Amino acid sequence: MATNDLATDQRVLKVAAVFQQNNFDVLLVGRKLKKSPAISIPFKFKRLNLIFKRSVLFYAEFNIRVFFLLLFGKCSHVLANDTDTLPAAFLASKLKGVELIFDAHELFPEVPELNNRPFVKKIWTKIEDLFFPHLKTCYTVCESIADYYNQKYGINMQVVRNIPYKRNFQDKILKYGSKKIILYQGALNKGRGLEWVIAAMPYVENAILVIIGSGDVEMQLKMQVESAQLKDKVLFLGRKDASELYKYTPSAAIGLCLLDDVGLSYHYALPNRIFDYLHAGVPVLATRFPEIQKIVSTYNTGVLIDHYEPEYLAKVINELLINGFDTNHFVKLSDELCWENESKKLTNIIQKIS
Repeated sequence: MATNDLATDQRVLKVAAVFQQNNFDVLLVGRKLKKSPAISIPFKFKRLNLIFKRSVLFYAEFNIRVFFLLLFGKCSHVLANDTDTLPAAFLASKLKGVELIFDAHELFPEVPELNNRPFVKKIWTKIEDLFFPHLKTCYTVCESIADYYNQKYGINMQVVRNIPYKRNFQDKILKYGSKKIILYQGALNKGRGLEWVIAAMPYVENAILVIIGSGDVEMQLKMQVESAQLKDKVLFLGRKDASELYKYTPSAAIGLCLLDDVGLSYHYALPNRIFDYLHAGVPVLATRFPEIQKIVSTYNTGVLIDHYEPEYLAKVINELLINGFDTNHFVKLSDELCWENESKKLTNIIQKIS
């Protein structure tokens, strides 16, 4: 279960596929939004139409609805994605006597949206304090987050990174004349660094910034572009279905993964787009955070920076666009860093609880 609409959550869909391959009959539970697209996935799914769309009332309603769905439904295992689904999953699994599995996509109480909301942050921390010590089967997206939770709660949280499937990429489908493409793909949420790149675009030569995704700061970013009169240099393509998104990535000359240091969740993050760009043969311009640096430096997949003044950022981008980046080793890397290999870790976890 997840509190999103399941349309673009690549991790949830990949994990579901592994459970299905291990002879589980999978039911995905998410939410229905006003603009949720129709989805076609090889699993049963249920998207809840909720009265409340945000705030504590949304989380309360979602967990209550899911709790009763689980309580009166037939299941052998319950998988909760992130802390915001854990109360319902934990309580229902205990009452039904079934196995609980927990997948931490991030360090939840440390997300940027909670930085200026200490009371709400404290509530989520208390929820983790209540439930996490009792977790037996759990995993997360990177070593830093696993180490944090293991040390804090004395549990054995394992690591299953969010890495894409090995794919054969087709021709570049995005073309804007002679202009090269700087690409961001992912959620448009606070702390993703897009405002920095937009501010740098007046100084970037012969390139266009393409933004694929939607989120809380989308309108704010569009207003920034309009105010700076950059509509010819910054394009918003909206959200793309997970099954379609990968087709756009190879068109880019640079892929962006810039994060603001606004909490441990981002500081320890290992975003899946780091690997998406790699598989598409696109060098990444990324923030020098521990998990990101571990991949980018170890495998030489792009350029790392740690400050973002507009003219400096434009200078780095221009140099990368002009000089290029050797990506000849990316094909071999994608054979190693792919979901077909990473999912073996999840299969091992599943086999121990089956």
